Amino acid sequence: MVLEEHLKTTVKAHDQLLHRRVDLLLRTGKLLVESLADTNRIVRNMKRTASYLGIPEEKLHINVSYTMLMVNVSDGDYSFTKFQRIESHGVNMTAITEVSKLSWRAIEEDYSLDRYEEELEKIRKAKRNYTPWMVAVGAGFACGGFCIQFGCDWMAFLYASIAAIIGMRVRAKCNESGLNHYMGIAISAFVSTVLAWASTLLPAEWTDTPWHPLLACALFIVPGVPLINFVDDMLDNYIQVGIVRAVNTLLIVSAMAFGIAFAVKLCNIADFFPTISMIPHHAYWEYAIAAAISAMGFSMIFNIQRRLLWVVAIGGIIAVCTRNFVNLGASTDNVGLDMGLVIGSFAGAVLVSLIAVKAVHWFHVPNHVLTIPSVIPMIPGVLMYRMLFGLINMNVKTLDEVTPLMKAIESGVNSGLVIMVISLGVAIPNIFGRRYIASSKNQHLKELLAERKAKGQFIEW
Repeated sequence: MVLEEHLKTTVKAHDQLLHRRVDLLLRTGKLLVESLADTNRIVRNMKRTASYLGIPEEKLHINVSYTMLMVNVSDGDYSFTKFQRIESHGVNMTAITEVSKLSWRAIEEDYSLDRYEEELEKIRKAKRNYTPWMVAVGAGFACGGFCIQFGCDWMAFLYASIAAIIGMRVRAKCNESGLNHYMGIAISAFVSTVLAWASTLLPAEWTDTPWHPLLACALFIVPGVPLINFVDDMLDNYIQVGIVRAVNTLLIVSAMAFGIAFAVKLCNIADFFPTISMIPHHAYWEYAIAAAISAMGFSMIFNIQRRLLWVVAIGGIIAVCTRNFVNLGASTDNVGLDMGLVIGSFAGAVLVSLIAVKAVHWFHVPNHVLTIPSVIPMIPGVLMYRMLFGLINMNVKTLDEVTPLMKAIESGVNSGLVIMVISLGVAIPNIFGRRYIASSKNQHLKELLAERKAKGQFIEW
């Protein structure tokens, strides 16, 4: 009888310990999903954390979706399953970095479960690196940098920045109030566009490019991280999660387009593209400065560590200058290879991603922390707006009534191609390079686990 009670107590304590381990594992994964890590990284970090927790990989089953995590631990005779709901999503590169470091540190320093939980909570509750107003100013100047990329002068850069700063603050207030996420995006895009249009009413002698701010004022909404994660997930064969990310990206872009289109109709903004030059005329150093500003601005939105701002600024310069050199050439009276925007964007993204494969060892951060903010300045905003204005004006009477629609389709296809090759350029080198990096990391992990077993500090479920 005493033996039976002892066995029951032992089994109960065993179940409680396993329950806590799986709970910690799920909370780790939840933090990564909510910070918008790609699925491959989520699974890799969860498996490494499971190794620290003493859960063998062959007994572990992980299922990741956009709104739910599931972990099952099973040895054939005993099975335990637990779910974790994902409450929200927002880019937090610092959290992704810190969770990755914690999973290694817990193994190397033999953390107790209490200490691991304490460190995990510190990451979850940590204040963001930038205040809301700092993020708004960074986003505003990032959009101003886009405006320079599109050919505006520096006064128009200021107009676009102010419109974007106010739009970003409106979006933040909408989120704080609990308003529907997509409605908040539409409202902020509407406000930014109206303010950019209002800047065209200022004295004409202040700027030679009064319409350019309309092209850039709402680009702080562009879902660069979800888009690149979508491509990553699809290439890594996480098809279902990738499709959900793609749908979410489409909804964000649609909400943004709705807000802009509503502002265009309300303010009776005519199609201004025939009045602005599409041929780049800035010097390379001006594009470099604008790219650095945009990269740093988006880094603040993504909550990247402050110490890395100069790194992503250089990455943005490399990406944009490579894109321009490959894209431009004799046809536009520029120096370059004249190979077109699609090839140029792909070359810029691949070069930055290849450099980042090595740079992650210098700065001890995940690859995407360096690559995504660096390639964001290459987003083809002009083509996106051409498509939008073409769709809005598709019923305008012209000599050839199909022309506005055909121009919209052409611009839409080109912008889609550019965005896709940027995503592929970021993803492909990382995926191929990951094979070589993963082999050395797996070997290091095996050595650490063997040391823990030898010390008697590794208790396997």
